[in-house]
Amino acid sequence: MAAPPLRLRPLGPLDEAPFVAAQRSLEATDGFPFGFAHEEGMDWGAYLAGIEAHRRGDDLPDHLVPATFLVADVGGTIVGRSSIRHELNDFLAHEGGHIGYGVLVEHRRRGYATEILRQSLVIARAVGVERALVTCDDDNAGSAAVIERCGGGLQDVVEADDGRTVRRYWID
Repeated sequence: MAAPPLRLRPLGPLDEAPFVAAQRSLEATDGFPFGFAHEEGMDWGAYLAGIEAHRRGDDLPDHLVPATFLVADVGGTIVGRSSIRHELNDFLAHEGGHIGYGVLVEHRRRGYATEILRQSLVIARAVGVERALVTCDDDNAGSAAVIERCGGGLQDVVEADDGRTVRRYWID
Protein backbone atom coordinates (compact mmCIF):
# COMPACT_ATOMS: atom_id res chain seq x y z
CA MET A 1 0.00 0.00 0.00
CA ALA A 2 1.32 3.45 -0.91
CA ALA A 3 2.21 5.94 1.81
CA PRO A 4 -0.30 8.77 2.29
CA PRO A 5 0.59 11.96 0.40
CA LEU A 6 2.23 14.92 2.07
CA ARG A 7 0.15 18.07 2.22
CA LEU A 8 0.96 21.51 3.53
CA ARG A 9 -1.74 22.91 5.76
CA PRO A 10 -2.25 25.59 8.40
CA LEU A 11 -2.04 24.70 12.07
CA GLY A 12 -5.39 24.04 13.70
CA PRO A 13 -6.93 23.88 17.17
CA LEU A 14 -5.96 20.21 17.66
CA ASP A 15 -2.30 20.66 16.68
CA GLU A 16 -0.91 22.09 19.92
CA ALA A 17 0.62 18.89 21.36
CA PRO A 18 2.21 17.68 18.09
CA PHE A 19 3.44 21.22 17.39
CA VAL A 20 5.11 21.50 20.81
CA ALA A 21 6.71 18.06 20.30
CA ALA A 22 7.97 19.14 16.86
CA GLN A 23 9.29 22.40 18.33
CA ARG A 24 11.29 20.50 20.97
CA SER A 25 12.59 18.00 18.41
CA LEU A 26 13.82 20.53 15.84
CA GLU A 27 15.39 22.82 18.44
CA ALA A 28 17.24 19.84 19.97
CA THR A 29 18.52 18.45 16.66
CA ASP A 30 18.98 21.51 14.45
CA GLY A 31 19.08 24.40 16.90
CA PHE A 32 16.29 26.43 15.31
CA PRO A 33 12.61 26.67 16.14
CA PHE A 34 9.92 24.70 14.35
CA GLY A 35 7.52 27.66 14.46
CA PHE A 36 8.15 31.34 14.94
CA ALA A 37 7.19 33.39 17.99
CA HIS A 38 6.00 30.41 20.00
CA GLU A 39 6.84 30.01 23.66
CA GLU A 40 5.82 26.99 25.71
CA GLY A 41 2.74 27.62 27.79
CA MET A 42 1.34 30.42 25.65
CA ASP A 43 -2.34 30.35 24.75
CA TRP A 44 -2.73 28.19 21.63
CA GLY A 45 -5.66 30.16 20.23
CA ALA A 46 -3.68 33.38 20.58
CA TYR A 47 -0.73 31.73 18.83
CA LEU A 48 -2.92 30.65 15.90
CA ALA A 49 -4.37 34.18 15.67
CA GLY A 50 -0.82 35.56 15.66
CA ILE A 51 0.18 33.29 12.77
CA GLU A 52 -2.83 34.52 10.79
CA ALA A 53 -2.01 38.16 11.58
CA HIS A 54 1.59 37.54 10.47
CA ARG A 55 0.31 36.08 7.18
CA ARG A 56 -1.80 39.19 6.60
CA GLY A 57 1.06 41.50 7.61
CA ASP A 58 -0.94 43.08 10.44
CA ASP A 59 1.11 45.33 12.74
CA LEU A 60 4.43 43.66 11.97
CA PRO A 61 7.63 45.10 13.42
CA ASP A 62 10.03 46.52 10.83
CA HIS A 63 12.28 43.43 10.84
CA LEU A 64 9.45 41.05 9.82
CA VAL A 65 7.57 40.55 6.54
CA PRO A 66 4.22 38.89 5.86
CA ALA A 67 4.68 35.11 5.88
CA THR A 68 2.54 32.00 5.60
CA PHE A 69 3.40 29.26 8.11
CA LEU A 70 2.28 25.74 7.21
CA VAL A 71 2.93 22.28 8.59
CA ALA A 72 3.69 19.24 6.44
CA ASP A 73 1.16 16.54 7.26
CA VAL A 74 1.42 12.90 6.22
CA GLY A 75 -1.53 10.78 7.27
CA GLY A 76 -2.30 13.01 10.25
CA THR A 77 1.31 13.21 11.46
CA ILE A 78 3.26 16.48 11.36
CA VAL A 79 6.58 15.66 9.66
CA GLY A 80 7.87 19.15 8.87
CA ARG A 81 7.03 22.76 8.18
CA SER A 82 7.38 25.64 5.76
CA SER A 83 7.52 29.39 6.20
CA ILE A 84 6.77 31.25 2.98
CA ARG A 85 7.77 34.91 3.11
CA HIS A 86 5.69 37.04 0.78
CA GLU A 87 8.51 39.55 0.25
CA LEU A 88 12.14 40.08 1.21
CA ASN A 89 13.74 42.54 3.59
CA ASP A 90 17.52 43.11 3.69
CA PHE A 91 18.18 40.14 6.00
CA LEU A 92 16.03 37.73 3.97
CA ALA A 93 17.54 38.96 0.69
CA HIS A 94 21.01 38.28 2.05
CA GLU A 95 20.63 34.97 3.87
CA GLY A 96 17.05 33.94 4.74
CA GLY A 97 15.23 33.75 1.42
CA HIS A 98 11.54 33.48 0.58
CA ILE A 99 11.08 29.93 1.84
CA GLY A 100 12.36 28.24 4.97
CA TYR A 101 11.49 24.60 5.46
CA GLY A 102 12.40 21.79 7.80
CA VAL A 103 11.74 18.11 8.32
CA LEU A 104 11.80 16.48 11.74
CA VAL A 105 14.82 14.20 12.09
CA GLU A 106 12.74 11.05 12.50
CA HIS A 107 11.06 11.71 9.12
CA ARG A 108 14.12 12.59 7.02
CA ARG A 109 15.41 10.81 3.93
CA ARG A 110 11.90 10.01 2.66
CA GLY A 111 11.57 12.78 0.06
CA TYR A 112 9.51 15.02 2.33
CA ALA A 113 11.81 18.04 2.07
CA THR A 114 11.59 18.02 -1.73
CA GLU A 115 7.80 17.79 -1.59
CA ILE A 116 7.58 20.53 1.05
CA LEU A 117 9.67 22.87 -1.10
CA ARG A 118 7.78 21.93 -4.29
CA GLN A 119 4.41 22.72 -2.68
CA SER A 120 5.82 25.85 -1.02
CA LEU A 121 6.90 27.21 -4.39
CA VAL A 122 3.32 26.85 -5.70
CA ILE A 123 1.99 28.74 -2.67
CA ALA A 124 4.71 31.39 -2.99
CA ARG A 125 3.62 32.06 -6.57
CA ALA A 126 0.01 32.36 -5.38
CA VAL A 127 1.01 35.16 -2.97
CA GLY A 128 2.95 37.01 -5.68
CA VAL A 129 6.49 35.62 -5.47
CA GLU A 130 7.42 35.06 -9.11
CA ARG A 131 11.07 34.20 -8.49
CA ALA A 132 11.94 32.63 -5.13
CA LEU A 133 15.20 32.97 -3.25
CA VAL A 134 15.89 29.80 -1.26
CA THR A 135 18.97 29.44 0.91
CA CYS A 136 20.77 26.79 2.92
CA ASP A 137 23.94 26.48 4.92
CA ASP A 138 26.89 25.68 2.67
CA ASP A 139 27.61 22.48 4.59
CA ASN A 140 24.02 21.18 4.26
CA ALA A 141 24.41 18.95 1.20
CA GLY A 142 20.95 17.44 1.68
CA SER A 143 19.18 20.80 1.56
CA ALA A 144 21.30 21.94 -1.40
CA ALA A 145 20.25 18.80 -3.29
CA VAL A 146 16.58 19.44 -2.45
CA ILE A 147 16.79 23.01 -3.74
CA GLU A 148 18.56 21.90 -6.92
CA ARG A 149 15.95 19.13 -7.50
CA CYS A 150 13.28 21.82 -7.33
CA GLY A 151 15.00 23.89 -10.02
CA GLY A 152 17.28 26.05 -7.90
CA GLY A 153 20.17 27.73 -9.67
CA LEU A 154 23.06 28.71 -7.42
CA GLN A 155 23.59 32.48 -7.47
CA ASP A 156 26.39 32.73 -4.94
CA VAL A 157 27.74 31.74 -1.54
CA VAL A 158 27.81 34.48 1.10
CA GLU A 159 28.81 34.94 4.71
CA ALA A 160 25.83 35.28 7.03
CA ASP A 161 25.68 37.83 9.82
CA ASP A 162 26.51 35.09 12.35
CA GLY A 163 29.54 33.84 10.39
CA ARG A 164 27.89 30.86 8.70
CA THR A 165 28.45 30.33 4.98
CA VAL A 166 25.15 30.35 3.07
CA ARG A 167 24.29 29.19 -0.46
CA ARG A 168 21.78 31.41 -2.25
CA TYR A 169 19.62 29.85 -4.98
CA TRP A 170 16.95 31.34 -7.23
CA ILE A 171 14.02 29.28 -8.49
CA ASP A 172 11.89 30.61 -11.37
